[in-house]
Amino acid sequence: MTTLAKPPTSDDTAIAEPRLRSAIRHVVTTAWLFPSAALLIGLFIIPTCYAVYLGFTNLELLGQYAQNYNFTGLANLQRMIHDPTFWLSVKLTLIFVIGSGVIAQTVLGLALALLGQRVNVIARSSVGAIVILAWVLPEITVAFVWYSFSQAGGTLSHLFGVPNSDLLSTVPMLVVCMANAWRGTAFSMLLLSAGLRNVPREVDEAAQLEGAGYWRRLFTVTLPIIRPTLMINLLLITLATISDFTLIFAMTQGGPGNQTAILPVYMYIEAFQFNQLGYGTTIALTLVLIGAILSIAYIRQLRPELQDSTS
Repeated sequence: MTTLAKPPTSDDTAIAEPRLRSAIRHVVTTAWLFPSAALLIGLFIIPTCYAVYLGFTNLELLGQYAQNYNFTGLANLQRMIHDPTFWLSVKLTLIFVIGSGVIAQTVLGLALALLGQRVNVIARSSVGAIVILAWVLPEITVAFVWYSFSQAGGTLSHLFGVPNSDLLSTVPMLVVCMANAWRGTAFSMLLLSAGLRNVPREVDEAAQLEGAGYWRRLFTVTLPIIRPTLMINLLLITLATISDFTLIFAMTQGGPGNQTAILPVYMYIEAFQFNQLGYGTTIALTLVLIGAILSIAYIRQLRPELQDSTS
């Protein structure tokens, strides 16, 4: 005995329609994301994987291995570990990042941001315009300015009391650190100025009524409140400074005697001057790994603030 199928009720139709709309929305969203995914795969993931592969080959810019290169395994990594110039480059990179970026730009930017709160509009605008001008100049222009600035007979040589000394030959790392700090301070000033505007005036006034002086309020009230902004500033400065190439290469080309050959410069020297593209790629991958580790460290420091803001 056969039974007739039960016709769909209005309740079944009401349940099916949202599911159909959800499926259509999912298909449309996937279709819109496909071009972006294709660009990401074609312009980032595939080149990155290919660069990782080249780091394990003996590829050369010129010579017998320029086209017929071979997979050499960990040979480049072993060479890098036993390369004293590489470890000197790592040391110089840390000095450059910490000295001219993390410390100098953050301290100077915070000082200018705090000063902007205590002066009138004309002084704040004038100082801000001068500082921002250094930031918007092309990096190659900054390099040539500081190159002339530090030559024998230059203004910086006179300020140091050694007018006949070429400071790029005697203290090259100090000069390039000063040039990078001069150029990048404006970014910290702008970012930290925005963070200082988020400090509640009532909190600062309450601490002032309790007898706290300016410096105590700064370290116990202001800085803890803007700590997320400080950490973001440090993260962005670190990533920008650790990959800096144009400024140092235009001023010193890594010299004299590798005294300013930070990792990006040393990578370029090995890859394009000594024609060791495979070894240069290994150094570049190491630089990316160092940047990733530092980024993770900063983000872990930011995690408590992010959790507090979302809760």
